Amino acid sequence: MNAEIAHVIDTVKRQLKAQGKTYQDVARHLKLSEASVKRLFSSERFTVERLAEISGFLGFTLAELLQAAASSVPELDTLTSAQEAQLVSDEKLLLVAVLALNHWTLADMVGWYQLCTREVVQRLRILDRMGVIELLPGERIRRRARRDFDWLPNGPIKQYFSTQGIGDFLRGPFDELEETLDFAHGMLTPAAQAELKVELRRLRRKLASLHEESVPAPLPDKRGMGLLLAMRRWEPVAFAKLRRPLPLTP
Repeated sequence: MNAEIAHVIDTVKRQLKAQGKTYQDVARHLKLSEASVKRLFSSERFTVERLAEISGFLGFTLAELLQAAASSVPELDTLTSAQEAQLVSDEKLLLVAVLALNHWTLADMVGWYQLCTREVVQRLRILDRMGVIELLPGERIRRRARRDFDWLPNGPIKQYFSTQGIGDFLRGPFDELEETLDFAHGMLTPAAQAELKVELRRLRRKLASLHEESVPAPLPDKRGMGLLLAMRRWEPVAFAKLRRPLPLTP
């Protein structure tokens, strides 16, 4: 199977998942058994007529589906400094970007926030031009950035949240059942520090995995959760003041 056909079939599968539709739904639409549909996707042999039927089921014309497949690109692991700067330059753009990357629909955004449809669509188009998302027919949103992509070290996003986000985050009472605030301090060798960094990265990947598992759940059943992971060489100022001066070297 050539790459073009592979992109089309991958696009169909992504759209089924994004729209919460199953092979059983496809089978019902095509008047086939579910087993027949599974064999069709397994063999990856679609006639043009069958592909057109599935396109219509997903709300696309065949031409639109082919265009979406042709424009598909690998997911982004990071944004550029210019992209991050553009996001933080407009708080509504940053909000829409965060919501889009968290699988919110246009209707969700307008329903939950003081944004009109025009404002959201305008910013979704900006994100599409930036390559962060792909805006599909019907204002459906396809993410192009991985959920666990990394912010640039000392980039605009980290600077933004350092100045405006972390203080607000830590001011919370952390008294809800699902909330927790823990702090630990230890003296570690370089090898132990390296091992701890691996564990922190593993925990971040776990958060991304749980996020993806939660995507199909209704929006009212989910809550935005912040996880702050930080490690640095540090000693309380009060302790540092009591240190003896280091001996002068000859």
